[in-house]
Amino acid sequence: QVQLVESGGGLVQAGGSLRLSCAASGRTFSMYSFGWFRQAPGKEREFVASIRWNDGSTSYIDSVKGRFTISRDSKNTVYLQMNNLKPEDTGVYYCGARLVVRNEYTYWGQGTQVTVSS
Repeated sequence: QVQLVESGGGLVQAGGSLRLSCAASGRTFSMYSFGWFRQAPGKEREFVASIRWNDGSTSYIDSVKGRFTISRDSKNTVYLQMNNLKPEDTGVYYCGARLVVRNEYTYWGQGTQVTVSS
């Protein structure tokens, strides 16, 4: 069982930065991947970035490459560093977790709001 709690969202101007945190609780995460997703008003939830816990391998959607960085530390926390934010980055950001052998994310946090003003 994995429980996830996001934090770090807020209101920033275009070009600014935020760092989101996802605090994870569970026995071990060696066989899990963690991902960040976002949902803008009136749109479906979309994948943003992911990281494999065991080796730190990462993946990003094209629109955030070079601006966002996903990472994890030794204290069971996954981060999303967001730089050069754009208004189109606005949305509720969710942290998810899945077993690396599965395609679907099975654990989700409550979400944290990110608003980027123009």
